[in-house]
Amino acid sequence: MATRHQARTAVVGLLYAYDLGNENIAKFSDEILEEDKIRNKQKEFSNTLFHGTVENLEMIDTEVQKHLKEWDYDAIGKVEKAILRLGAYEILVAKTDRAIIINEAVELAKELADDKSPKFINGVLDAIGK
Repeated sequence: MATRHQARTAVVGLLYAYDLGNENIAKFSDEILEEDKIRNKQKEFSNTLFHGTVENLEMIDTEVQKHLKEWDYDAIGKVEKAILRLGAYEILVAKTDRAIIINEAVELAKELADDKSPKFINGVLDAIGK
């Protein structure tokens, strides 16, 4: 059975594809999750995260932009943006424990993004959570 971390990793992939302009990705989310062996409760969890993030995207992007000090939002990498959006959704909307979400986001950044991303994502999500 897939872990929540694996489910979040898949959601980052879905959000990445969505951000690249594949707005129909939601129609294929079940197949994509199945390919990653994310099933049952974790599939439900993943779909909730993905759809919730997309539905709240405008508010999430506004919140993220508020907490960028020296960064242009459009200059942030697509993977980093996907991780930030997911983390912001879980902190602001799903009300998941901030420490858990920041830790998860940092781990995702270590796996999926460049070397400077974990620290950047940690700082932005920490500011959002306060």
